[in-house]
Amino acid sequence: MLLLGGRSEIGLEVARRLARGQVVILAARRSDELAEQVATLTEAGAAQVHCVEFDADDTASHPAFFDKVVAEHGQLGVAVLAFGVLGDQARAEQDPAHALAVVHTDYAAQVSVLTILANLLRAQGEGQLVVFSSVAGARVRRANYVYGSAKAGLDGFASGLADALHGSGVHLLLARPGFVIGRMTEGMEPAPFSSTPDQVAAAVVKGLHKRAGVVWIPGILRPVFFAMRLLPQAIWRRMPR
Repeated sequence: MLLLGGRSEIGLEVARRLARGQVVILAARRSDELAEQVATLTEAGAAQVHCVEFDADDTASHPAFFDKVVAEHGQLGVAVLAFGVLGDQARAEQDPAHALAVVHTDYAAQVSVLTILANLLRAQGEGQLVVFSSVAGARVRRANYVYGSAKAGLDGFASGLADALHGSGVHLLLARPGFVIGRMTEGMEPAPFSSTPDQVAAAVVKGLHKRAGVVWIPGILRPVFFAMRLLPQAIWRRMPR
């Protein structure tokens, strides 16, 4: 199992649930500082845990990174894309560099990684990908439109990629969580139908076992956002985060 974003609360919860008897690769910047994460996965029963240096934003380094991972650790089973940033909406509205940085990490870097991984897993003839979209991308809101637009783009790309992978033996699971109460959202008022990293991970692992295409977390958000798509724009633009 390859976890891209080795410090991610959600990603680590997914890895912990899948770790028993498995080789887990944690990919992150400052990979020499992942002792706590390694201990968590070792305690969960991982056969081995390796830490590798990975900079999601450095897309030029991605091909060599994945070549090295496969050369050193062999065939990939499950790859989880758990890196990303929330960004500062107010700053992004004034600072184009910050807006571009959010979109680069949450969309462009993910497209780079997914394209490479899809080709690797196709060549293997099997494997699973986990992509984290968000309800923020289901219908982009004024309150967080920079982050939401990146997630909308990622959602569309991953949906199309899943169709392109159909029949290849490679399975892509697209997760659409709502507001997640955790480190990334610390200090923010939780939205209705919020969840925790533990709940998101449980739904993702269940989805992997069922080879589901999409999971909404919690499930009530699927009908809620079906209805929200019908709201008039004059009402929608006043919706909070």
